[in-house]
Amino acid sequence: MYEQNHLAQQLRRASVGAEDAPFLLNPVSGQTTTYGMFFDRAEQMAKALVDLGVRPGDRIAVQAPKTQAMVELYVGVVLAGAVFLPLNTGYTATELAYFLGDATPRVLVCDPDRVEDLSPVADASGVAAVLTLGPDEGGSLVQARDAQTPGFDAVARGADDLAAILYTSGTTGRSKGAMLTHEALASNARTLTEYWQFRADDVLIHALPIFHTHGLFVALNITMVAGGACIFMAGFDAAAVVAQMPRASVLMGVPTFYVRLLEQPGLADAARDMRLFVSGSAPLLAETHAQWQAVTGHAILERYGMTETNMNTSNPYAGERRPGTVGFALPGVEVIVTEAETGAPLPEGEIGVLEVRGPNVFAGYWRMPDKTAAELRENGFFITGDLGRVDADGYVHIVGRQKDLIISGGYNIYPKEIEGLIDDLPGVVESAVIGVPHPDFGEAVVAVVVGATGQPVTQDAIMAGLRDDLARFKQPKAVFVVDELPRNTMGKVQKNILRDRHAALFA
Repeated sequence: MYEQNHLAQQLRRASVGAEDAPFLLNPVSGQTTTYGMFFDRAEQMAKALVDLGVRPGDRIAVQAPKTQAMVELYVGVVLAGAVFLPLNTGYTATELAYFLGDATPRVLVCDPDRVEDLSPVADASGVAAVLTLGPDEGGSLVQARDAQTPGFDAVARGADDLAAILYTSGTTGRSKGAMLTHEALASNARTLTEYWQFRADDVLIHALPIFHTHGLFVALNITMVAGGACIFMAGFDAAAVVAQMPRASVLMGVPTFYVRLLEQPGLADAARDMRLFVSGSAPLLAETHAQWQAVTGHAILERYGMTETNMNTSNPYAGERRPGTVGFALPGVEVIVTEAETGAPLPEGEIGVLEVRGPNVFAGYWRMPDKTAAELRENGFFITGDLGRVDADGYVHIVGRQKDLIISGGYNIYPKEIEGLIDDLPGVVESAVIGVPHPDFGEAVVAVVVGATGQPVTQDAIMAGLRDDLARFKQPKAVFVVDELPRNTMGKVQKNILRDRHAALFA
């Protein structure tokens, strides 16, 4: 089935002949969508798109609430040979103007409540049709789907054809559209399904957004490739997730999920029979890893991926899941550490820029040939911009982003080293270390610290705690205690906001 469409065929293969097997489980309504029902609706979505004039290679932009219909639309876009373009639901109309102008989609799907704001933007960008999809699974898109009958001959698409474009978060400069091919998505789903030992009897708790690679291409693609089921939650609610654990086997989350789940009563009993807990999208504190294992008896499996590459590394399913690391390169993926200026490979244990090569790597940046040439080498290695090292046992350690590297007085300073020490101090929940302009040193180290409730943390206490363990040039020249760190939707600390906030500190 769908043999001529590379990605669709692999998403469907495990459920052929298992049409009555559950796929999406609604924990609120109790309704179950079987694989047969789901793919029938995905085919209807594909038909509706074709009726709108969508042709192979056309982009379909989506900024809509997390719904089952949005998953159907994703697969429908693939079946129609088009390119899926999910957009963060937090983007304003002004921000969307850039993405629509850059990607020039044929169709925009949005929340009914945003039609008035977004229609003028869509018109200005040449979008041919604006459809709606609401949180109640209603809207003009669903009406267009329901007007069709099931049954669709999937449009022929090969391994190298585009399946999706995901825009980077754009914390520095213009956001870039990473072009992901059918094989980039299919190969990663196959590899992770096998590496994490997913089976048809697995039930995944899905509380992630689906405009991001983690919730969309990792969680959903793996579930379909394995033929498993998915408890499909509209968003993350710690109490609701714990309530679902007894009927589930896997949870995929970001570090914030695990921190909040640890505060829930009954977690230990609920998690007892779970099979796997995966964390990604942001670094997991070693303390959280230890607390989770102490409470539940399970070691969280941390992995490392990017918008441009899907997943690159993973701690082992069977073997030591080492806190503070992202494990080993996945089968078929190469990870090397290089010197930033020359690109020369560095010896084991030395810190440098991580580069990645494999079938999972993107095809380049949409309409940005210069950016593509600068970050994607001719030999196929992608320069991730992440700083890291590989230890003697082969575990990959992420030290930070290359743009987060602090150069003070001519010395290279890696924020994660300092953050690790600060996070171990009494009363500290977490920290972020940044570099800000300094008239004498070029950059100065500044620490932004979140203190525990009821345990006041001061600059003097932080400085005293670092004095004996950190070289003087690495020690913060200022410490700020805050209630929380700024984060994006996937839980990553937005250090660019902190740098902007404190840029004039030493002016």
